[in-house]
Amino acid sequence: AVVCAGLGGSATAYFLQQHFGPQVQLDVYEAAGVGGRLATVTVNKQQYESRGASIHALSLHMQDFVKILGLKHRREVAGKSAIFSGEHFVLEETDWYLLNLFRLWWHYGISFLRLQMWVEEVMEKFMRIYKYQAHGYAFSSLEELLRSLGGEAFVNMTQRSVAESLLEVGVTQRFVDDVIAAVLRSSYGQSVLVPAFAGAMSLAGAQGSTWAVEGGNKLVCSGLLKLTKANVISARVTGISLHSSEGRALYQVHYESTEGQGSAFYDLVVVTTPLHPGRSNFTFENFDPPIADFPGAFQPSVTSVVHGYLNSSYFGFPDPKLFPFTSILTTDTPDLFFHAMDNICPVNISAAFRRKQPQEAAVWRVLSQQPLDKPQLKTLFRSYYSVQVAEWQSYPRYDTAAKALPPVVLHESLFYLSGVEWLASSMEMVAVAAKNVALLAYNRWHQDLEKIDQKDLMHKVKTEL
Repeated sequence: AVVCAGLGGSATAYFLQQHFGPQVQLDVYEAAGVGGRLATVTVNKQQYESRGASIHALSLHMQDFVKILGLKHRREVAGKSAIFSGEHFVLEETDWYLLNLFRLWWHYGISFLRLQMWVEEVMEKFMRIYKYQAHGYAFSSLEELLRSLGGEAFVNMTQRSVAESLLEVGVTQRFVDDVIAAVLRSSYGQSVLVPAFAGAMSLAGAQGSTWAVEGGNKLVCSGLLKLTKANVISARVTGISLHSSEGRALYQVHYESTEGQGSAFYDLVVVTTPLHPGRSNFTFENFDPPIADFPGAFQPSVTSVVHGYLNSSYFGFPDPKLFPFTSILTTDTPDLFFHAMDNICPVNISAAFRRKQPQEAAVWRVLSQQPLDKPQLKTLFRSYYSVQVAEWQSYPRYDTAAKALPPVVLHESLFYLSGVEWLASSMEMVAVAAKNVALLAYNRWHQDLEKIDQKDLMHKVKTEL
């Protein structure tokens, strides 16, 4: 059984079938609808991503899914970004790459080069995971996974802030306050105190080129479930109880659907929904020792999709025709009521599509921590036709993290996927965790301990090659 059919659940189902073979019977429980946090909203008969909007170029599992499912990359529509302090723009992107570099250098010295070197070093080590997974290696804890990629240095990156790590490598405080803060507010809705590893992944996404799926990123989830022919059960899982049969653990999954309550027995269960207070009211029964409560909270996040006319005067452009930006990030200023806003394109982009001119009504996605009230909407927009609000518990509140990362193995063949978000939260991190859980389940089932938590994997993989 796989609990929930977001990206984590659908990728897990796909990888489980890949390793156990087509004869494996897969039930996927989902109460709300396939896709989870990858959701779209409709404005004027067009669909737009409301969240989970962009995928990094180095996301190899996501690239694979798109290829396997015959999906396409969405056409890029160019646009420029700027960082707003609440009073003025502290950094503005231009059409000229060299001019952008010169501006960065002029404002911040070589901080941006130091940042780039730091992020590239982290990413280079992180990319080893694909090699390990291709050779069938798995990790029974997030700490072991990190150690295999970057040693104790990677584990330490979950315990200290991104600001601390960057200041240490010579990035200036001003660059951290202006640029790093803006990127982290737009990705996690949090400050530069997020852990260094989560910060590095977010900054990699901001630096590299990104892409999205034509028709909407959630098509990856429905596509993977269709491909695996998984049995999707429309029900909310309420708990899991442990039984045993012939010396093996057997898990009873309890659920509620429109038809009432029910349960079913499984050899192997993967939970892909966060098990934190307020996120899922799961009960675990008959486990000894009992499965503990998970510390930490999730960050409330609000996405407002607004169809309207931007109030460019608020950003210092009295003539809306002259407003050049399609993406506005913000610094950590107490009075700023939003984290970021983007002029977004529909999920289906035709060859004839063009971006709206700045003085025309466009569809904007505004990210904030609280729902926007009327005066705030009037501050950002001269007038608007519609506002669609989605409130969700988006990312872990990294400042509430316990010192230890959540476990991957809850019991013999009971696994937990969502703990990976406490390392970093992105589509690719979830896909990497799904592959790891499937390999771990498979290797444990077949008692292939040589493939679990191995040391010095770089050397082992080279020898195998």
